[in-house]
Order: sequence, then structure tokens, then C-alpha cells
Amino acid sequence: MNQTEIFRQIPSMNELVESLGNTPAVKAAIEQVLKNTRAQIQNGKITQVNIADLKIMITKKIKENSANSLQPVINATGIILHTNLGRSVLSKCVKEKLNDISFNYSNLEFSLNEKKRGSRYEHVESILKELTGTESALVVNNNAAAVLLILSTIAHKKEVVVSRGELVEIGGSFRIPDIITSVNSTLREVGTTNKTHLADYQSAINEQTGAILKVHPSNYEIIGFTEQVPESELVELAHQANLPLITDLGSGLMVNLPDINDEPTVREIAQFSDLVAFSGDKLLGGPQAGIIVGKSKYIDQLKHHQLLRALRIDKLTLAALEATLQIYQEPARALKEIPTLRMLTRTKNELQSSAEYFLAQLQQLPDIKSEIIAGYSEVGGGTFPNLELPTSIVAVSSPKISTQDFDTRLRQATIPIITRLKNEQLLFDLRTLTQTDLSVIIEELTKIFKKVKTMNETNEDELLADTVYGQLEDVIDPELGIDIVNLGLIYDVTCFNHQCLITMTLTIMGCPLSEMLSEQIKEQVLAIKEIEECTIKLVWEPAWTTAKMSRYAKLFLGIHD
Repeated sequence: MNQTEIFRQIPSMNELVESLGNTPAVKAAIEQVLKNTRAQIQNGKITQVNIADLKIMITKKIKENSANSLQPVINATGIILHTNLGRSVLSKCVKEKLNDISFNYSNLEFSLNEKKRGSRYEHVESILKELTGTESALVVNNNAAAVLLILSTIAHKKEVVVSRGELVEIGGSFRIPDIITSVNSTLREVGTTNKTHLADYQSAINEQTGAILKVHPSNYEIIGFTEQVPESELVELAHQANLPLITDLGSGLMVNLPDINDEPTVREIAQFSDLVAFSGDKLLGGPQAGIIVGKSKYIDQLKHHQLLRALRIDKLTLAALEATLQIYQEPARALKEIPTLRMLTRTKNELQSSAEYFLAQLQQLPDIKSEIIAGYSEVGGGTFPNLELPTSIVAVSSPKISTQDFDTRLRQATIPIITRLKNEQLLFDLRTLTQTDLSVIIEELTKIFKKVKTMNETNEDELLADTVYGQLEDVIDPELGIDIVNLGLIYDVTCFNHQCLITMTLTIMGCPLSEMLSEQIKEQVLAIKEIEECTIKLVWEPAWTTAKMSRYAKLFLGIHD
């Protein structure tokens, strides 16, 4: 058969639309699949077009296109502030606040007392002043924006004095020297990479100086023969010259963690610096934000700078930040309820206990080798670069599947699971895993090894049944938005002699969606070329309950055990 004849086998767009539905999503998927099919025919990879196969590909493409790009994952790496995985996990206390503000009007820029326009920044200013002991506060959308706003306002067309040992670059090529020059300021370097003295700052000050800037080293540390001048010594020099002392603190710790690190808190630094900028989504454990605290005379200038509107924080971030800061009004509560702080301070016994529980669950699964090993967690997010936190790790491998394939399958799970790989083992660090996470991981591992077992056995009917389950994951309950497999509606799938018997239930007896779901199920199953007949057996015993739902479905619908 020549290529022209193969091309003629491709059904028309109208034919496929009539069969699959006339919606933008369906049309887009059809166009993508047909374009790919034509390319494969052109390259000689397809020698015959099967319409049933095309429809399966289109259905999968529809699901793929409609899937959320941004989705929750399980962080088993042990890196607490994992930049690629979204840094801080918000406290559950934030959820209710976000719900209230998201789905209602709010007094974002409205004064309820005076019945006139208000300022969005007032919602967190008072509590930031209280927590940091400062005169004023302002919030923008991230810490880089905070530094940019400060320098644009305070040091425009002036010199900014910075120690050479603090000219840092952080993620995304954010370089302090470039930021300074981008606002038409001039960088005045003082000292050397490893040593800077008070006299170096003093000799650099002149009539063109606009500010002295201290920068937290963030994601690196210089050790050995070193010396830097702390804010407590710099402040007198700065004020004698009538200059502001600015600190880019980076992480922004609000409570002391003496057993972990000697990182200064924001309050301690703010005693000396005129302006302190720090992140909301690092050690603070809140949403991404750039927080500025300090002297009123400087922050008032920032509030009137035209750049502020371009950098302003949105209402959802404000809501999440306010709820997070309210937890800090009780420091002991913050250590328990801010996930970042809770993970940082988990005890050795707690981690070991979680590891033993996880190991016991794993040992009930076939074809898995697992053991508890000692290891170290990282803080991440450019914070505490040399700090290693002792932790308990469960190392997992299997003789039935390669480590790389194992890792890929976990990343492709309903809720992707991100681990570390070392010595042909997958490492699950308990420091960043909750009890709910462990339950989901066990559920996904059970699915993975069920598929591996089916693939390794010669029973073609069992293999076909597994294929049917995969097809049924494309059948979505239109009321709940979850596929019928994760909803727990499918009780059994049996394949024999090119026939398929599906035993299932519905969420309620007499469900009006019964006929529609049955049609979709048969369409999906009969698209498998090995199956010629599909029978659906509807049963009401045992009755369906939410307990039959997968962990993913429960999380999706907000159901907690």
C-alpha cells in the first residue's frame, strides 16, 4: 500500500467530530493526533490507519490536554525548601483564610471604619511591626522585587557600598551587582572576598554615597580566614554619615532555632538596620512575597514610588501571608503548625518511628527490598548551605524493575512522587513526608507492582484486564470530576475469550448517569482490539462508600480520613 492510499484511510475531521463531540477541546485533540499521524505516515512509521486506534489516541490526548500542568507532588527528597517543588508548604490554617478571600468580595483596598479607599498593605503592616519590633512594613511580590524597590527609591543615581564577599548570585541569575546597576546606581565594592573591615566602609563613603548594603550570603558560605562587619557595628558609621543601612536578609527567620543554627532572626537584625528585606516562602514558611520592615521615613518613600504598583502583592498572597503571620504570634504554635519549621525540628526518634512504620508497610508488598539507613536532609532554598540534618531514610529497590524505571513510574503516578536515587536504590527521606504521604506512596507502589507482576506473567487475560483498567481511567464521573477507577466504582474486571465482564457499582442507587457511564465504558473497552464484547454487571453489594476511593480521589475532593 503506497502512502497516498494510507493517507486516504485517515477519517475526516467532521467524521471524528461527529463521533467524539463538537467542542474546542475535542477539535484541538483531533488536530494534534491527525497531524502526528500524517507525519508518521510520511516517515514510514505507519503503514495502515486504524480508526479505533485513532479514537483511543484522541481520547487520551483530550485527557492529557485537560490535565493540570501545575499539580501537587510528594517530596521524598528530604530537601525542605525545595525550590523546584515550590519551596514552603503552607500551614493548613491558611486554607480557610484563602477560601474566604478567594470566593468572596473583600476589603482589599477599602477602609471599613472610614468607608473610603484604603491600602492593601495595611492588612499585614501592623502584625509585621509587632513581630519584628519595627516602625513600619511593606510587602511586594518577592524578595528580589523588595531589593529592587529599595535601591530604586533610596539610592537612585547614587553609590551603594557593598562588601566584595557579599556580591552574591542566587537562583535565576539574580546578581546583586546587576540589580544595583539596573536602577542607575553605582556599585562601590569594599574589602576583599574573605575579609572586609569597618575601615573599608569608612574610606568608601563620600558625597555620592546613597546607602550601605549588607547582603546575607544565602546559598554559600565563606569559611576559614574570614571577617565581615555585622550590622551592629555598621549602623553607627552609617548614621554618622546620614546614610541608611539596608540588609538583604534573604530567608527571614522569625523564631530562634538554637538547636539547628545560629541564624539571626529578623527582629535581631532590624534592631540595627534601617531597612530589612526578606522572603515570605523560605524560613518564614509562607507564600512567595518580599517583605520589607524598618524605619517609617524610608518605607514611606517606598510606598510612594511608582515602581510599587508593578511589584504589588495580590489579595490571595496577602491572605496567605496574614494567616501565616498570625500563627507566629504564638512562637510555640508556629513550631508545630508551620510545616517548614516542623520539618526542620523533627526529632531523631520521630523520624525513626516514621521510618519503621513505612518499612513495615513496604515489607507486606511482594518483590520489594527495603531497609532503613541513616542519612542527612538539606534545608534548601538557599538557606543554611552547610547544614546537614541527621535523618532516617528508607532505601527501596526491586529485582523485578530497574531503579530508573521505578523512579519514572513514581513520577508518573496519580500524585507524582519525587525521590532521590543512590547506589541503585530509591531513597525516601522521612523528614519531608507526612503520614498521608506514606499512605499514598504505599498505594502507588501497590499499583506499580501489580502492573509489573501482570507484565511478567504469561496470563494474557490478566494482562488484558490491566489494559481495561487503564482505559477506564479515562471515564470521568461528570459530577465529581474523578475517573471511575479512583472513585472506587469498579469492583472487578475479568477478560476471557475476547470478552470483558466489568463488575461495578454507582455512588447512589438509581443514579441518572448510569446509562451515560455505561456507554462511555463500552466505548473505551471496545476500543481495545483484543476485546470483541463488553458486559457491565451493576451491583449494589457491597455498597459504595467514600472508603472505596483512592487516596488521590480523597485529596482531590478534600475528604480527610
